Amino acid sequence: MPHLDRIDIQLLALLQENGRISQHDLAKAVGLSAPAVAERLRKLEDRGIIKRFTALLDAKRLGWDITAFIFVGMAGSRYYPEFVARVEETPQVVECHSVTGQGSHLLKIRAENTGALESLLAEIQAWPGVQWTTTSIVLSTVKESSSTPLPQGGSESGVREAYEEPIAAADLLHVPFRHHS
Repeated sequence: MPHLDRIDIQLLALLQENGRISQHDLAKAVGLSAPAVAERLRKLEDRGIIKRFTALLDAKRLGWDITAFIFVGMAGSRYYPEFVARVEETPQVVECHSVTGQGSHLLKIRAENTGALESLLAEIQAWPGVQWTTTSIVLSTVKESSSTPLPQGGSESGVREAYEEPIAAADLLHVPFRHHS
């Protein structure tokens, strides 16, 4: 688990809530300078904790009326590379997970309508190595989130108080300061 201090967690929470928040507003919210926040964000990106910044779109408003989950049973792992390539090139597949239990993979897909879903299923069932599929169509969505739960505190969660551990010289690029309005 990566070590994050409370300020890192605050920054991540604020960004998950509003990815367009300015560095100035982030700095004000956590009590640091804008350059110190910029440096922290750069480090969080370098460590791969922040993967990318993106917009969250409403699929239904864009004409993708059907969401479905498709369990896929594969004939064997030798088909895995081609399966992954097909998943990557199929824009209607918005998530792909290797799973235990029923099937080897779970796909989350978006389709314009049931006819488009039927065509997509036929396409997936024709992929090399696919032995079977089981599809569940979403009727309504109670909760859908792109947020990741953040650690709440304590040493076992990988969270430390700011500067609780010795500071390496590389961490002193920007010395944060607190200012009062």
